[in-house]
Amino acid sequence: MEKISACIITYNEEKKIRQCLESLTWCDEIIVMDSFSSDDTVHICRDYTPLVYKHDWLGYAGQKELAWSKARNPWILWVDADEEVSPGMKDEIINEFKNRDSSILAYRFPRRVFYLKKWIHHGEWYPDYKLRLFQKKAFRIVNRTLHERVEAPGKVKTIDEPLYHYTYNNIYDHIQTINKFSSIAAQDKFMNNKRAHLRDLLIRPLWRFLRGYILKQGYRDGWQGLLIAILTSFEVELKYMKVIELQEGF
Repeated sequence: MEKISACIITYNEEKKIRQCLESLTWCDEIIVMDSFSSDDTVHICRDYTPLVYKHDWLGYAGQKELAWSKARNPWILWVDADEEVSPGMKDEIINEFKNRDSSILAYRFPRRVFYLKKWIHHGEWYPDYKLRLFQKKAFRIVNRTLHERVEAPGKVKTIDEPLYHYTYNNIYDHIQTINKFSSIAAQDKFMNNKRAHLRDLLIRPLWRFLRGYILKQGYRDGWQGLLIAILTSFEVELKYMKVIELQEGF
């Protein structure tokens, strides 16, 4: 069986990192790239692996590439600190690698989110496929500024079992992240000469709400599904408002 290096980037993740690491103990090595956490993150990580490194923050893409560069094995499994490989996902990967099709360069997984004490099964948050297991020699990162993702120049197979994501701690945390990410996205659009107009403020947020809540059946996830659809729409609205703010020179 070909060997797998699990790679994680961390910063002050002491509340969630142990659960993540426990789900990766079956991998051939675990690599952690920390951005000088001030809590107990590094100490916890060293309970699971000696391969814990520290480096100043290079951005999401840069930090992950640095972690991946430390991998000694041909396959990389990228997991965020607030995620967990489900038992089913682990078993499916192991079985797949016992008799792997050599033409496959990467695997993608559905990601299931735990949000406000509920697993989300519909809307824009599920299945939310993520390409997270790939050959080290055959990948590239796209959309490097925000919500970076990996692409592989070849065959990608879908694994059925999910990757678990333990997202925002509460609504305040969710809104704080929306504010942060909308600023990054707006700055990226502005720097790439992409402009916003009144129609973007009116149409795009409404479409995102309708797509997530109605078309993708977010309503089936109860009040949490409604809240996700509302806040997703709000994030779109905020992003384009901030682009206009930059355009106007405020």
